[in-house]
Amino acid sequence: MKNIFLPLFLICSFYGMSQAELNKYKYIIVPTKFEAFKSENQYQTSTLIKYNLVENGFAAVYDNDMPVDLVANRCLGLQLSLKDDSSMFTTKVTLILKDCLSNEVYTTVEGISKEKDYKSAYSEAIKECFKSLSGLGYKFEPSGENVPPTVSFKNDVKRIEEKASVAPKQNIPNPVVQQKATLEEQSYKNMEPVQSNITKAQSMPDVALPEVEYATEGLGVLYAQPIANGFQLVDSTPKIAMWMWKTTVTDVYIAQATHVAENGIVVKKGDKWYFEYRGDDKIMAQELNIKF
Repeated sequence: MKNIFLPLFLICSFYGMSQAELNKYKYIIVPTKFEAFKSENQYQTSTLIKYNLVENGFAAVYDNDMPVDLVANRCLGLQLSLKDDSSMFTTKVTLILKDCLSNEVYTTVEGISKEKDYKSAYSEAIKECFKSLSGLGYKFEPSGENVPPTVSFKNDVKRIEEKASVAPKQNIPNPVVQQKATLEEQSYKNMEPVQSNITKAQSMPDVALPEVEYATEGLGVLYAQPIANGFQLVDSTPKIAMWMWKTTVTDVYIAQATHVAENGIVVKKGDKWYFEYRGDDKIMAQELNIKF
């Protein structure tokens, strides 16, 4: 009977100590790519391990998607690694949990599979590893080891005021006066700020935009032909309908049309071009169909 109870006692003690150690950590960090593999999530090992951790009550996160508190304090989490001792015909893996100082905190039992398909083999072996993690009754219990230090600024202002009140007030030089009084040099410079006579500019009154009347008759398709510093627009006749010259503003041209006497501008609004010129008491605008 002693030979039976002693191993059981040791096993129970081991699991109790393991649970207490794991309870100190809030997260388990799962790599998206393990060192044993060539690519990310090869054989779906990362997703399978994270899934099984969550199923057993652990807060598992990927190493490329960690929460803010874990980024600020890596000691809140355990780094998971996969040890691969596979041979040609047998897949053998062990999961190891290390703290932020690379100390081993927990090692699972070795998972073994004889499956020939790699994905099936690693899946079976990893599930074998989790037999030692399931049923531990994990529950995060914050401790002083993984809580980041906090700095209290309580009473700081009060202390500064107390120190300031003790300082003598006599013989304090005027900070706005600069002076020298020696045998070689005597000077006095008043550095008091001078009141500025610059006043805040008054906001300009809103100016109403001029009324615009759009022409109803179009000029048809106009073809742009390059000229010096601009284009000439010709219709299908072909006949020149307008000249337009570049300005310093993008998509704004000084324009002269052949069908009206007034000069104006050609301007692009959205994806449309318009010829605008001054009428009797309003702005006239005509939409142009320009092919550059």
